Amino acid sequence: MKKFLIISCFFLLSLPLFSQQNAISGKVKNKLTNEELSSITIVIKGTSSGTYTDNKGNFVIHTPTLPVTLVLSSVGFETTEINVASRDMLSISLNPFATMGEGIVVASTKTPIKILESPVSIERLNLNAIRNTPATSFYDATGYLKGVDLTTSSFTFKTISTRGFNGSGSTRVNQLVDGMDNQAPGLNFFLGSFLGLTELDVESVEILPGASSALYGPGGVNGTILINSKNPFKYQGLSVQLKEGVSNIGKEQRDNVTPFHDFSFRWAKAFNNKFAFKIGAQYIQATDWLASDSSNYSRAGNIGKLKPGTRQTDPNYDGVNVYGDETKVDLRNFLSAALPPGHDLLKNPILVSRTGYAEKDVIDPKTKDIKLSAALHYKFSEKLEAQLMGYWATGNTIYTGNNRYVLNNVKLGQYKIELKHTDWLLRSYTTQENAGESYSATVTPVIFNETWKRSYDPNNVSGSWYPQYTGAFMGALQAGVPYDQAHNVARQFADQGRPAAGSAQFKEIFDAVRKVPIPKGGLFLEKSQLWMTEGQYNFSKWIKFVEIIAGANWKNYILDSKGTLFIDTAGPIHIKETGAFAQATKKLFNNSLTLSFSGRYDKNEDFKGRFTPRATALFKLAKNNNLRFSYQTAYRFPSTQQKYIRLDVGDYTILGGLPWIQEYLEADKSTILEIKNNAPGTTPYVFPELKPESVQSYEVGYKGLISKNLLVDAYGYWGRYENFLGRNALYHANRQEIYSTVVNSPTKVKTYGYGLGLDYRLNEKYSMFFNGYSDVLTDIPADFQAYFNAPKYRFNLGFASEGMGKKRLVGFNVSLHWQDAFNWDGELANGPVNAFSTIDAQVSYKLSAIRSMVRIGGTNLTNHYYKNAFANPEIGAIYYASFAYNIF
Repeated sequence: MKKFLIISCFFLLSLPLFSQQNAISGKVKNKLTNEELSSITIVIKGTSSGTYTDNKGNFVIHTPTLPVTLVLSSVGFETTEINVASRDMLSISLNPFATMGEGIVVASTKTPIKILESPVSIERLNLNAIRNTPATSFYDATGYLKGVDLTTSSFTFKTISTRGFNGSGSTRVNQLVDGMDNQAPGLNFFLGSFLGLTELDVESVEILPGASSALYGPGGVNGTILINSKNPFKYQGLSVQLKEGVSNIGKEQRDNVTPFHDFSFRWAKAFNNKFAFKIGAQYIQATDWLASDSSNYSRAGNIGKLKPGTRQTDPNYDGVNVYGDETKVDLRNFLSAALPPGHDLLKNPILVSRTGYAEKDVIDPKTKDIKLSAALHYKFSEKLEAQLMGYWATGNTIYTGNNRYVLNNVKLGQYKIELKHTDWLLRSYTTQENAGESYSATVTPVIFNETWKRSYDPNNVSGSWYPQYTGAFMGALQAGVPYDQAHNVARQFADQGRPAAGSAQFKEIFDAVRKVPIPKGGLFLEKSQLWMTEGQYNFSKWIKFVEIIAGANWKNYILDSKGTLFIDTAGPIHIKETGAFAQATKKLFNNSLTLSFSGRYDKNEDFKGRFTPRATALFKLAKNNNLRFSYQTAYRFPSTQQKYIRLDVGDYTILGGLPWIQEYLEADKSTILEIKNNAPGTTPYVFPELKPESVQSYEVGYKGLISKNLLVDAYGYWGRYENFLGRNALYHANRQEIYSTVVNSPTKVKTYGYGLGLDYRLNEKYSMFFNGYSDVLTDIPADFQAYFNAPKYRFNLGFASEGMGKKRLVGFNVSLHWQDAFNWDGELANGPVNAFSTIDAQVSYKLSAIRSMVRIGGTNLTNHYYKNAFANPEIGAIYYASFAYNIF
């Protein structure tokens, strides 16, 4: 026993020595500034063995044999190879001048490839671009990418869209955060950057514009977004960022300039290259912009248009961003009781709406976003790593859909466990949603009006709003008051006692109404869930002549709104989806031609299964010059809301599109007419079968590096949509009510577009870029809402330096965005969006001694307020200053 202990102790003491004898160690610095470089990737060439430099640039990598070649790489630095023949301490310097087009992407093929060799269009924000953007967040920085549009619902709710179908919370684009579908399962849209990674934990963003269902499943009709976090083995230490700014400047939206706060931290640590963890948090607080369009709007359900008039000149006034005035009545219903048949006042409709409240009166402008994240990583070997992750967010934000929705104290969490091997992966995750005190900013004021004074109460006719209005109107006419003025007199009389916005009485009634569940109030009781398990395997180890990857997934939605959003009054609705895909890639003619074929099959229990193929070809014209062709198909099952929603939004009711709506509308014994040109038709409506939407897309593109300094990327595409999903408006003659239902377009809708991007590096210090793009939709049936919202032309232009001077401590970035005017086709309202341009800029200074950076900058520097979507808020300038520690 004693000998065994001595031998054991000797063996344990020998391990560090043995490890040291088999190790190569060194330090990596910046060749120009002599700064120690952290997070540099170091790999033994020809193997999977690798490591990263720590916060002081040190590394240790193990190899039993010599000589070996070390490959060092990182964003912003030239990839360098070092031949090592001894175990002496290495001192390595990297040149901060990365070769353009060398970035690695995963999104386009689900395997790592150079961005120059992507067989389909792809856009990428790397860590350097995120670190040096003049935008206030990495998410806003995607707006500079070619083919990408941002829709701003509020300060903290922005939506990335591609190929023209812009909108808040797009259901045509997949967004995956560390492989997890980022959509809220009940609200049915991804929440931008509200849920997910903290600012300091984002390593890269990859965007696939266009059809991508063949690899990423339903929903990727117009694109897929991959947001990737930093691995704690590579990015270690404590990082902190403090950002302070001001907004709402020089505009009568708010009484004063308002502050903007953004605080975040990240702490990661690895132990013996086996176990690592990271935690992070971010807190954003601001005063939101206002949607303040008071233009008069004529609507029939979800269809409508602007019309002349104001509250003073039109008794049926309905302001775009005025809420509560959606209630309207034909005054003849009351006049007929007091006037003889055939009277002049009874010949034509006299529509009168209730008096509404402006958005500033019904939405608390204080917006906040609190994000927490944590992850545990364990390496079983160089090839196999386990991950346990969690992301949680809460706060207040505003979303524009068919209403302006206030997501108040909404809570969202995503939790994942994953095994990741160099050849395969297996992951399972869940999304948990709690709408908190979220409410409709349109429905709540409608019910508010009914709470303080009913529109019509048969038990209290004299105390009802419309009878009072009618009596005062007739009295004014009899007194000789002109017709238009008589309406104003009547409104003033009926509005007696109306709570003033901001008064104690107003707040008491409004808070009571917004806390009562729909349909009697404005509150959503929404606690839906998503459960997902998926796996993927790369068969290259077994099949040598072609690279094959395949995968499968199982998904389960659990919709639980207690009848406030869905038809789930009897209990939660379960929706199951299954899917599988495979992809084969083959290089031919000495790697001059790369062909790939992929296909995916998905089955949703409400619809028949769908198969989507994809074929791509990449021709190598010359070194770093490639021509690409692709045929891609994509589809989307109608979303959970498009299938099961039942929501009264004031002047009409939103319904899904499955057969249950016919029973709900009692279609077999009712007269139901389709509304066209803002008026009901004459032919009874025939309910069609609801089908998934699909698209076929063809694309040709070129990406090439010219003289090592100019990167050119150009593309053109043409697509055709079948069973295009949209909405129509129906008039229920028996109930005299309007409904909006989901339908497929009866014709094939076509789209086409093109884009050009130029990235030019003047030298190792300065770079500039330009991109322009266009998207067009054709063959849209009359009165069909396609929700294709895109300026025909837009472009971005930028000039930047990551470091000037001898030590490269001063940097700057100036970017210009311009887009053309267009007409917005939205669920809340349709109308014009004017052309606008914005200039964003920042200047930075590195404090190398403490690994920190100070930045001063602003977005929309000229403070020319603009909207990128009709019925959404006007966006002004944000001026900010920030301090960031340990972000290099």
